[in-house]
Amino acid sequence: MTNSFSASPQTILITGSTGLVGTALVASLESDGHRVLRAVRRETRNPQELRWDPVAGEIERDKLTEVDAVVHLAGANIAGRRWSKSYKQLMLDSRTQGTRLLCETLAWLDRKPRALVCASAIGYYGARGDTELDETAPCGEGFLPELCMQWERACEPARDAGIRVVNMRIGVVLSPDGGALKKMLLPFKLGAGGILGTGRQYFSWIALDDVIHATKFLLNHETISGPVNLTSPQPVTNREFTKALGKVLSRPTILPMPAFAARLAFGEMADALLLTGARVSPQVLADGGYEFLHPSLGPALRHLLS
Repeated sequence: MTNSFSASPQTILITGSTGLVGTALVASLESDGHRVLRAVRRETRNPQELRWDPVAGEIERDKLTEVDAVVHLAGANIAGRRWSKSYKQLMLDSRTQGTRLLCETLAWLDRKPRALVCASAIGYYGARGDTELDETAPCGEGFLPELCMQWERACEPARDAGIRVVNMRIGVVLSPDGGALKKMLLPFKLGAGGILGTGRQYFSWIALDDVIHATKFLLNHETISGPVNLTSPQPVTNREFTKALGKVLSRPTILPMPAFAARLAFGEMADALLLTGARVSPQVLADGGYEFLHPSLGPALRHLLS
């Protein structure tokens, strides 16, 4: 089974095109010869942009008639700042309002796109210890599971209109250009890296290259719909990840961050993102024949940091 998107030129709408995943996906699709239409909140500057304003409920419907498929990545950064009540509401609204507006508008079109691939996250599962979780596992409890559940439910208007909808439950994306790995690099290079809390919590990761290739695979794979875990088939514990990153960087990893210190530094986010985890399995991708570019952590880190 090929991992590449359709060879024939397509017009693909992408929201969140300036983020870590969106930037890489736009470049990859354009290099494959596809036309990418970017959704932007400001005034458009060229024909390759479509204006939308999820808060105001506005979107350029006419341009959507040109679209063959949609990749919806927009949403406020989960780790962008300390979680206050207002920021948690912003994280929820930025996902559900935008998704609902997009899906209701797509459902209204006479010429509908053949696929909507929408971001979600493995936060859907919550803190689940070492239980192996595939896409059939139930939703967890807490803020992140509730956010992800509402995010995915906001896709229902498109699904009800007959559009194939895929909800990508994305793990921790590894790239030196952004996200968690970029934040870790400086302290680890200074020899200040260490395990978080007990170190036994699972870290379900995926290399950025695989996020891009898997997204294109899902755009092209007409039989796959519903939730799809985008994580490496070899999740590791926080302790294993810490030791692997230290080894690749040739630095010691002897300065742990106790749970109380993480909570002081990060507040509620520490328990949701750092001190607990989920052991997630990409079963749907495996069953569909997807071949991971970077299935193992050590080689993935060496590739990313070479």
